[in-house]
Amino acid sequence: MTTTNSTDPGSGSGSDDITPKPVTEPQAEAMQDSADMLRARMVAALVERGQIVSPRVRAAFEKVPRERFAPEAPLAAVYAAHEVVITKRGPDGRATSSISAPWLQAQMIEAARLAPGASVLEIGSGGYNAALLAEVVGSEGLVVSVDIDPFVTGRAIRFLAETGYERVQVVLADAERIPAEYVPDGGFDALVVTVGCWDVPWGHLLAPGGRMVVPLRFSAVTRCFTFVRDGERWAGLDPTVCGFVSIQGEGAFADQTVTLAGGVSMTMEGGPDLDAAALDEALTGDGVTVWTGVTVGSGEPHDTLHLRLAAVDDRFGMIWATPDPGTGERTDLVHLATRWHCPVLITPACFAYLTVREHKNGWEFGARGHGPRGSELAHQLRDHVVDWDRCWRRRGLPDFVLHPVDALVPAAAEGRVWRKRHTQLEMSWQPADLTSS
Repeated sequence: MTTTNSTDPGSGSGSDDITPKPVTEPQAEAMQDSADMLRARMVAALVERGQIVSPRVRAAFEKVPRERFAPEAPLAAVYAAHEVVITKRGPDGRATSSISAPWLQAQMIEAARLAPGASVLEIGSGGYNAALLAEVVGSEGLVVSVDIDPFVTGRAIRFLAETGYERVQVVLADAERIPAEYVPDGGFDALVVTVGCWDVPWGHLLAPGGRMVVPLRFSAVTRCFTFVRDGERWAGLDPTVCGFVSIQGEGAFADQTVTLAGGVSMTMEGGPDLDAAALDEALTGDGVTVWTGVTVGSGEPHDTLHLRLAAVDDRFGMIWATPDPGTGERTDLVHLATRWHCPVLITPACFAYLTVREHKNGWEFGARGHGPRGSELAHQLRDHVVDWDRCWRRRGLPDFVLHPVDALVPAAAEGRVWRKRHTQLEMSWQPADLTSS
């Protein structure tokens, strides 16, 4: 149930009616021809981009009719490799259920490394992803799909039956407490989570060699990890920034989020209570920009900057501006370095965010502060960026390890530990002499 953007405000009415309109037989034949063609193109694109690698995963994507699980969406959207299909919205218009983008589904299923006959637990249902999993593990395998929303499980049961995947066990339950009768002897071979999580309480359900593919949120950003058991802990591999509909029920966790003038929103995990009125006043007042002298080329990744900021500053969060629903334009109150996942330092009444300006080498980072201490925050953010450029930029991604909540995890010399309800997520960089080229 992934979305490309966990802050998508949506525009729907929240209606649960997904009954497809009846079509004539000639219309159905024409639609199927078109669907088969679009499905083949989608698979070819995913293979070309390296998001589908194994023959079994490719065969699953070639066979399962994605459009049958999204009757309310246009075929072009259903089979766009980077598109999400929203299937339910809440009263506020935000997505509460969706069918994940094909590229991310492919990467996650590949990461699970499922063999024929394997057992897999899916957290977050909907039907299509479960059907893909069922194809990969085959008729001798086991797929259990759990969701807390009866609308979602009812939809999944219906569409799986209509497409020939009745063997998938769809369970209505809070994922925090998986019913024991659905757990196979010895545990599942893999766990694939299709909702955004703040914690990972499922390690005990996995077989000794099992893998968990989990979109895990920390410091206001969700990254999809493949967790592989390493004794009593789990090594977190291949973190990929993504956005998912948040998990509901007992495992839910809400970041602090404020929405200000011009559709500008900010979010952070924990910290002191934010004063929306004061932050709004700061935003609409004068700002201060300081430039760093640090440049990046167009399209050059700089994800380690986000991670470094999260490691060294508890005020770290994200800022974005939602386009005006009428015009599609974004406000000129902020000039963000990136449209989404733009770093910001936030205090109850002040903030400073990452901005950019054109430079002969691409773009130069700057820091723009607002509020009574905006200038001070901007200079601190600038110093963080300069330090990253000097000491961390070429050191690559840090290591991630998931520990039990009661484990003794020393404070990382070069990193941070996020303590959660069931686990602790450790992020650490190797010493510089081991990572230098």
